[in-house]
Amino acid sequence: MSKAQSVRNEQSVRNEQPPRTARRQLRAPVTTRSNALHPGAWWLWALGLGTAASRTTNPLLLALLIGVAGYVVAARRTDAPWSRSYGAFVKLALAVLAVRLVFAVLLGSPVPGTHTLVTLPELPLPHWAQGIRVGGRVTAEGLVFALYDGLKLATLLVCVGAANALANPARLLKSLPGALYEAGVAVVVALTFAPNLIADVQRLRAARRLRGRPDSGMRGLLQVGLPVLEGALERSVALAAAMDARGYGRTAEVAPAVRRTTAALTLGGLVGVCAGTYGLLTAEGGGYGLPVLLAGVGAALAGLWLGGRRSLRTRYRPDVWGVRAWLVAASGAGVAALLILYGSYDPAALHPGVVPLASPTLPLWPAAAILLGLVPSFVAPAPAPALAPVHAPAALRAPKEPS
Repeated sequence: MSKAQSVRNEQSVRNEQPPRTARRQLRAPVTTRSNALHPGAWWLWALGLGTAASRTTNPLLLALLIGVAGYVVAARRTDAPWSRSYGAFVKLALAVLAVRLVFAVLLGSPVPGTHTLVTLPELPLPHWAQGIRVGGRVTAEGLVFALYDGLKLATLLVCVGAANALANPARLLKSLPGALYEAGVAVVVALTFAPNLIADVQRLRAARRLRGRPDSGMRGLLQVGLPVLEGALERSVALAAAMDARGYGRTAEVAPAVRRTTAALTLGGLVGVCAGTYGLLTAEGGGYGLPVLLAGVGAALAGLWLGGRRSLRTRYRPDVWGVRAWLVAASGAGVAALLILYGSYDPAALHPGVVPLASPTLPLWPAAAILLGLVPSFVAPAPAPALAPVHAPAALRAPKEPS
């Protein structure tokens, strides 16, 4: 075999081998309609991270939770319109943190402190408002306490924003049980109509600007609002006719005993959830809180299942809860469970004190538990790559005009 033929064979073998990107995507395939992750798995993962954030005020652990949520969003966010909501939630979290610090400066803090930063003019209040002050001494301990408390709420908002950016809201509402079918359809229609209204307003304002007419002020608002309202009414009438033609609102005949049982289970389940949640939040109800909560959740789920029997509908291409969805949901639940267990073992590590002032430390085991939240960035399907713009060949391009 000649040297040239061996070189050609090596080149053909290289061309037949999949590139590194393709081999890497074997672990996490590209997202398609058939293998897309169930939206409920994203919400369970985010709620697990939020539960872990509610169990600690350690700023290092909270910052690690924010980093985990942000990394997963950056790795698995698509180009869908709802994926842009993550930035809005981050801004809202920063605003909440700033408001909490401002309140601590103006209204004081319940934490006593000895390190005075500044003394503001104090507003005298009547005797019936004892315990409340406006202005006065601002201490470093009070600001640090407000920072820890505000950072916990900001982390919760970031976790909710991650779920909104990763989960398809329309698919999530379509996955609701049959008893909540009407409510799910109403929310889906609202989510569909809102972008259309915004697009109509932008299109009409652009058209008025091109014609040299004003698009702002009361006159512009009235002349833009009326066509938008007319278009919304026309779409509503067309949607109502289409839903009526498809039999929307039909219900199956169920026995009166089934209806009464459904109402009793649903109402009793909601009461049990409220009572169990109250028991978990109070020190006196620690013994009965969890059993009552579990019983309430079970009764409510049974009521929803029975209520779905009156709904005559089928689902087109329902979302499948697969192995990847289990892994994503389990990672969030594992983070929450491990931090709750560690909180009963060493609560001081999760809630660092501010009196006296001391720098917080990073506990290793809770930090390792939080890193479990990175599992979706490896097992969830990767977003489809954006298509590169197609350029015309040089031979087909228009010739340049002579100068």
